[in-house]
Amino acid sequence: MSVVGIDLGAQSTKIGVARNKGIDIITNEVSNRQTPSMVGFNARSRHIGEAAKTQETSNLKNTVASLKRLVGRSFNDPDVELEQKFNTANICDVNGLAGVEVNYLGKKEKFTATQLVAMFLTKIKDTTSKELGLPVSDVTISVPAWFTDVQRRAMIDAADIAGLNALRLVNDTTATALGYGITKLDLPGPEEKPRRVAFVDIGYSDYTATIVEFRKGELNVKSTAYDRHFGGRDFDYALTEHFAEEFKEKFKVDIRTHPKAWARTLAAAEKLKKVLSANPQAPMSIESLMEDTDVRAMVKREELEEMVRPLLNRLTVPLEQALAEAKLKVEDIDFIEMVGGCTRVPAIKETISKFFGKGLSFTLNQDEAIARGCAFCCATLSPVFRVRDFAIHDIVNYPIDFTWEQSPDIPDEDTSLTVFSRGNVMPSTKILTFYRKQPFDLEARYSNTEMLPGKVNPWIGRFSVKGVKADANDDFMICKLKARLNLHGILNVESGYYVEDMEVEEPVPEEGQKEGDAMDTNNDEQPKKTRKVKKQVRKGDLPINAGTGGIDEATKAGLQERENAMYMEDKLVAETDEKKNELEASIYELRDKIDGVYSEFASDEEKEKLRAKLTDIEDWLYEEGEDTTKSVYVSKQEEIRFIVGPVIQRYQEKVEAEREAVRKAEEEAAAKKRAEVEAMKKAQEDLRKAEEEHKKKLAAENGDAEMKDAPAEGEAAEGQAEEKQ
Repeated sequence: MSVVGIDLGAQSTKIGVARNKGIDIITNEVSNRQTPSMVGFNARSRHIGEAAKTQETSNLKNTVASLKRLVGRSFNDPDVELEQKFNTANICDVNGLAGVEVNYLGKKEKFTATQLVAMFLTKIKDTTSKELGLPVSDVTISVPAWFTDVQRRAMIDAADIAGLNALRLVNDTTATALGYGITKLDLPGPEEKPRRVAFVDIGYSDYTATIVEFRKGELNVKSTAYDRHFGGRDFDYALTEHFAEEFKEKFKVDIRTHPKAWARTLAAAEKLKKVLSANPQAPMSIESLMEDTDVRAMVKREELEEMVRPLLNRLTVPLEQALAEAKLKVEDIDFIEMVGGCTRVPAIKETISKFFGKGLSFTLNQDEAIARGCAFCCATLSPVFRVRDFAIHDIVNYPIDFTWEQSPDIPDEDTSLTVFSRGNVMPSTKILTFYRKQPFDLEARYSNTEMLPGKVNPWIGRFSVKGVKADANDDFMICKLKARLNLHGILNVESGYYVEDMEVEEPVPEEGQKEGDAMDTNNDEQPKKTRKVKKQVRKGDLPINAGTGGIDEATKAGLQERENAMYMEDKLVAETDEKKNELEASIYELRDKIDGVYSEFASDEEKEKLRAKLTDIEDWLYEEGEDTTKSVYVSKQEEIRFIVGPVIQRYQEKVEAEREAVRKAEEEAAAKKRAEVEAMKKAQEDLRKAEEEHKKKLAAENGDAEMKDAPAEGEAAEGQAEEKQ
């Protein structure tokens, strides 16, 4: 079972996985650590991720980007109209939702943004599965903190269509904060002053500032503020607009009239922006941009900053809002952590550092921090991995009201209530109490529409409570409804039940009796005192029918089948291309080998027959065989193998015989060497034994000689006596 965190970005997506006692960012099929968040279509198949990016310039009208900026949006949302500026595909109305119209399999097709995200997540699932060698199911997915209920539901629906189980949708900066806090061993304890960190995340399309308090084993999000239209792509667009004017004046070409030239200039502007982050000035040149005209330009960093001055002037607004909502001052912030690719821009770093009056921290990987945090989050929710306990207390970003029809029996009843206020901890559960004699409905909606992104419908859901009726005395039924804002930030009325006020007896503590008395001798003899109290006792459940912004199960099942069918079609096309390439490579390879390594194993007749077959199939391949089925390419390969098979067999038999001869020679050489080594060892052993025998013999001979030469003790004494006389 795998643990996967997906940072679904507007420009690119990173995948974090828990393995090797840590978090790894995995690479895709071309060994990149991030995959372009794009989907492309053509007459034969889809192109997703890297493949979509590769064919983008040649297939502009059928390539879709900024997928997460469209998901869950209605077509008439002004934000969708803005996204058209950054998209070359035609954004259109698909049953009221934002989608695209593209040419797919030779005909016009419309896909919703939810389907597009599902297609991309299917690719991410495939990439991850191949890397891990395991099936992928449980994931956490990052979303912007400003996502509404309908956008979050759309993301969950997309994950379901892709066959993924989203354990949690986690806000971008919350994921970053988790990745920061879970690895820190020096966080303050429960009784100490918390560590306050401002996370500034400026990515490709939006900017978020979040204030988080850390204590050992937990994080509390205090406030979040954002600018949904401030990111790296705005810098790229400003540069491209500048070049459009310069090229028109200097080179007499208007890239605004030529989509491909505009796309190439936009790509060059992005590269130039990155170079200017590290250098005071940088050149830019594009060969044959349009009308066979080569263009070039030189841009200074100061010039770029002037182009984006209106953007830079908005830079401190989210910071001020975040501090105000957290009721903190600049000096209360201990660290400012910068993440997101756009935070590398010197002007941005300088402005934020000046605002806080202190240096900035770059301890996290600016591009991969969210993916790592998502993987940590998935690991904490998965039973497979054991992770250090770390509680996440996120907050509600939009206040939610419940409204209902006034009961005819309660003329002065309020008909609305703010159940979840802005800043309320999430996930959270609230119990709503109603006094009713008949079934009733209630609606949930966002109370402050000005805070919502674009023109999102503030309506969240309608909930019908069934089974309500008056009791035998025509009194109200006391209805309890459990409203929950779950881990994903999605609202549901999860259950309903009714209660009755009943008198129950409960023991009364005796006066003077101390808690924990060692002995009460009268306990068994005297009856305990009790009192009657009224309590609400649950008596039964109330069915609830919910109508929300998500896709119904029947429609979702149909979309899942469609996605699976498109996936299999893509797979078949890829396998067909692979067989075609194998056939083409086989033709060139055999043409070389028949006059080379196979020459001595084929007769002249076999050579002529093979050459003729290769020529026929090559001609067919570049004419009617350019686009056919996988089985046809396989059959053509079999035709070649039928002719060349005996030749290859003879060649392989000789190669095998040579290998066998070499193997035997090596074995004989090895046996000879072993015999020589054994003989040498035996000779050395014989020599050693001879030396030992020789030493023993010498020792014995030396011992006899000493006994002969030495006088007896008595003889020596007599000799000495004679000398004295």
